[in-house]
Amino acid sequence: MTARIGVVTFPGSLDDRDTQRAIRLAGAEPVALWHKDKDLKQVDAVVLPGGFSYGDYLRAGAISRFSPVMETVIEEAKAGLPVLGICNGFQVLTEAHLLPGGMLGNDHLHFICRDQKLRVENAETSWTGDYRQGQEIHIPLKNMDGRYVADEYTLDKLEAEGRVVFRYLDFNPNGSLRDIAGITNEAGNVVGLMPHPEHAVEPLIGTGRTDGLPFFTSILKKLVNA
Repeated sequence: MTARIGVVTFPGSLDDRDTQRAIRLAGAEPVALWHKDKDLKQVDAVVLPGGFSYGDYLRAGAISRFSPVMETVIEEAKAGLPVLGICNGFQVLTEAHLLPGGMLGNDHLHFICRDQKLRVENAETSWTGDYRQGQEIHIPLKNMDGRYVADEYTLDKLEAEGRVVFRYLDFNPNGSLRDIAGITNEAGNVVGLMPHPEHAVEPLIGTGRTDGLPFFTSILKKLVNA
C-alpha cells in the first residue's frame, strides 16, 4: 500500500504544491489537508509547508498554531505521527510547543534567499534516515523570521541529546544560535528546519541539486518498515 503524506495548507502557504510534488517524486501519495479541517484523512505523516501563514501577524506561526487542523496534528504527533515543519512550518511547530525554542526576525533584518550549505547532525530521525551522519548538503533557504533562539539550558539539552538535526555551514544566514538550522523532538518523529528541501528534489529545477529528496524517501522507508 502506498504511503499517504498529508500537506497542510494555511492561508498564506506558498510551498504546499511544491511539497506535494516532492512527496509524489519520492513515491508516496500526497494528500491535501485544509487548515479549518480537523480530519487528517488517515494519513501516515504530515508536512507543514513554508509560506507566510496568516501573514505572519503577531509572530510567524502564532495564529496557525490555533488552526483546527493543528489540534489533531498536535495530538497525533504526541502519539508518534511523523511531522515535518519546513520554514513557516518550523515556526508553527515551535509555537505549538511540539519543538522547543522559538523563531525571531533575521539578525540583519532582511529577507534572505540563497542556496545554503548544511551539515546533517542527526541521521536517525523519521525524516533523515537516508542521509549520513555528518553529510554536507545544499538546500535552498528563504526566510524573514529564521533566527532560532532558546535559553542556554534548552540549547545544551538539544546538543546533549543529539536533537540538533541540521547546522548551517560556512555562513549563518539569520543569526540562529549555535548555527542551528533544524531540530527534532525527543522521539525523533517531529522535525523542523528553516531551509526548503522541497525545492531541491529535481535536477532540472532551481540549483540542479536533489539534496532535499532524501527527506521524503526517508519517511517513505520509515513508514514501509514500521
